[in-house]
Amino acid sequence: MRSVLLALLAKESAHGYELKHALEQTFGGNYPSPNIGQVYVTLGRLEKDGLVRGEDVTQSNRPNKRVYDLTPAGREAVAEWLDAPSDGPRLRSDFFVKLTLAPLAGAADRMTLINRQRRHCLNLMRGLSEPGHPEERDNSLATLLVEGARLHLQADLEWLERCQEALT
Repeated sequence: MRSVLLALLAKESAHGYELKHALEQTFGGNYPSPNIGQVYVTLGRLEKDGLVRGEDVTQSNRPNKRVYDLTPAGREAVAEWLDAPSDGPRLRSDFFVKLTLAPLAGAADRMTLINRQRRHCLNLMRGLSEPGHPEERDNSLATLLVEGARLHLQADLEWLERCQEALT
C-alpha cells in the first residue's frame, strides 16, 4: 500500500479519499479496494517517515482536509520501487506446504486438498468480472489486470492437474 500511495502522489497532491478513488478508477472493480482507514494510517506512517508532507486545508461548510504531497525522499522511494524487479515464481506456496505436510499431519487426503483447491480456483475465476462501468470498459489497465488474474488461475489449475497426476 505504501508504494502505491506514493506512486499516486507522484502525479499530484491529494487527500485520502481522492487516493482511494484514484485506486478504484485506475484498477477497476476487481482490484481489492483498500479501507479508507488503511489509507489514512498508511499516509500517517509515510508522513512520519518523511516520504510525504501533509497540510491541513480549510474548507467552507466542511471539516478541514489534510492534503498530502511527496517529499524529495518520497520521490526517490517511488523511483526505487519502480526500478526494482517484482517477485518471480512463487516457491513458497501455502497450498504446496499443505499438500506436502497433509500426510504427516494425518488430517487430510492429498486428492481432497487438490480437488478443494481446484474448486477454489474455479470459483475465483468465475468471480472475476469483466469491467462493468463505462469508465472501466475504457480502462485497458483494468482489463489487463483481470486477464492477468485469469492466466494465473489457469496456470494454477494446470499445475493442480500435474500434482494430481504425479501423486496418483
